[in-house]
Amino acid sequence: MSMSKRHRWTTAALSATVALTLTGCLAGGGEEEGEGDNEVLVWASMDPPVIEGLQAALDERAEGEGVTVTIEAVEDINSLIMQRIQAGTTPDIAMIPQPGVVRDVVARADTTVPLEDVLDMAALEETITPGTLDAGAVDGTAYGLLVSMNVKSLVFYNKPAWEEAGYPTPETIEELNALTEEIKADGNTPWCMGIEDGGGTGWAATDWIEDLVMRYGGADEYNAWVAHETPFDSQVVRDATAEFEELLFTEGNVLGGRQAIASTNFGNAANPMFKAEPDCWMYKQGSFMTGFFQESAGVTDLDKEVGVFGFPPVEGGENPVLGGGDMAVMMTDDESTAQVMEWLADPEIGNEAAPNSSFISPHTTFDTSLYPTELTRQMADVAYSSTAFLFDGSDQMPGEVGAGSFWKEMTAWISGQTDLDTALQNIDESWPSS
Repeated sequence: MSMSKRHRWTTAALSATVALTLTGCLAGGGEEEGEGDNEVLVWASMDPPVIEGLQAALDERAEGEGVTVTIEAVEDINSLIMQRIQAGTTPDIAMIPQPGVVRDVVARADTTVPLEDVLDMAALEETITPGTLDAGAVDGTAYGLLVSMNVKSLVFYNKPAWEEAGYPTPETIEELNALTEEIKADGNTPWCMGIEDGGGTGWAATDWIEDLVMRYGGADEYNAWVAHETPFDSQVVRDATAEFEELLFTEGNVLGGRQAIASTNFGNAANPMFKAEPDCWMYKQGSFMTGFFQESAGVTDLDKEVGVFGFPPVEGGENPVLGGGDMAVMMTDDESTAQVMEWLADPEIGNEAAPNSSFISPHTTFDTSLYPTELTRQMADVAYSSTAFLFDGSDQMPGEVGAGSFWKEMTAWISGQTDLDTALQNIDESWPSS
């Protein structure tokens, strides 16, 4: 994919390149701009309110330091950065939303700087969520620093209806299965589900499979599968798809039944959950989904109307979390850029962004009282309490698989157009040989 899944929804408003400046003036960036030694250009495809918050935080730190920082909000940074590497006109720091693109940047740009050369890694490892530094590593060396993250291993529900029914929060997959049966026994439909998204149909299903693979296999097996060291046609993937089948293919478990999943838009799938008497009771999606609840489901007060719990682990297994985010990659080796990287590594760098945006800090020590809602705090806590933060798998796979055969074959399997054996074999066969 050219962008991470979350960024498909957050960059639509960036119809043109927007320059946000720090220290009150517009600074040039890269060789083409002729910027000075104390001017640092940062590219990002984050939500504008997140950029504005980071701008304010960097502005405070830059004041009096003789450094001018410019954040430019750009569309499709993954493609743009590769074009600029070829042209030799890159920013000083690029906020990259995909581990695979970090690897490509490091391979193609000989100016990228290892984090160990500029940051106190021991201090960073004390505060940052486990697994996030690994996501930005290339051949065991850390290059990408997660600055802002989103969380995907979440199950949302209608809070007032849920509390009235007295349903528990499941702590394991086994308890989630039991809860699903309990909701159904009460005459209700347990799950809302939809994977339709035009040309992107199927990505929501891959998130489910990724979450289940990491639970049944653990972080190491998940990473091996993402790298295709473990094939799709393997036991861990079959364990994951068997659980998916049990939860979502069992009669009465999903609103509209199995056949409705592929034709129901992911952004509207949870709307029936927010009726006074919900038509479905649980919806698994990422933290970005709260915006859809407000825009399409009529939710006006997230804390009062929306509840959430983390997608649970297998009993006795690891408790990883699926997610994504923006990783700062240092592409100019000078003191001013190194200083900005140190500021971006500060656990408090998001203090200005958090109260007014979708920003979630990757640092477990972050002051969660700064988040705008209790719901945001709960979503962040799912990541902070995890055993490992693992980046979206399909975003790390080759494009012809991650945004191609994986999406396509999961959609065909779910809609009954193909059987699971064929779907898994087709994905394996689509993996590029080099």
